Amino acid sequence: MLAGCGAGTCQVIVTTPMEMLKIQLQDAGRLAAQRKILSAQAQLSGQGSAQPSVEAPATPRPTATQLTRDLLRSRGIAGLYKGLGATLLRDVPFSIVYFPLFANLNELGRPASGEKSPFYVSFLAGCVAGSAAAVAVNPCDVVKTRLQSLQRGINEDTYSGFLDCARKILQNEGPSAFLKGAYCRALVIAPLFGIAQVVYFLGIAETLLGLPRVQP
Repeated sequence: MLAGCGAGTCQVIVTTPMEMLKIQLQDAGRLAAQRKILSAQAQLSGQGSAQPSVEAPATPRPTATQLTRDLLRSRGIAGLYKGLGATLLRDVPFSIVYFPLFANLNELGRPASGEKSPFYVSFLAGCVAGSAAAVAVNPCDVVKTRLQSLQRGINEDTYSGFLDCARKILQNEGPSAFLKGAYCRALVIAPLFGIAQVVYFLGIAETLLGLPRVQP
């Protein structure tokens, strides 16, 4: 569990800027759809007026490179690490749950002869442990996503921090909102960690690099 805690802490140094950019790119499509709907409603409401309505030109969606430059220019390095605390609260508990759970599940499939578990056992253990850990920390992932979204849609709340965000979600959307996307997240995490563990336990990297294989 301590090793998982340390791994999760180191991980967020790399993953937080990536998560930040991913959320902005996903929000760009959502906000563009909202603007399109509002433009269509404005045209319908303006059909009865004497002056014809003019459709606003479509705003081009930003790229990851453009977002990175804009964030660095306007907010500096700290802009890429917005929501760092929420990311820590998600990834550290995830690693604390995942690694011990995987180790115990994988141990159940170890042959009596003391050899390492078959690759399919490692795959299934990684899938089950990854899914369980993903669902367990999904509330933190929901809060993190809301905090890292820089542009708000119509009637969307603004948040001053992790606790403020969690409180407003609970008040306005109820406890079930903290499990939004848990099913999809589990579907993504399960094969990801299952494949990662199979690659590790098969020793593919050691074979490619000519290093001695370590028995887990």
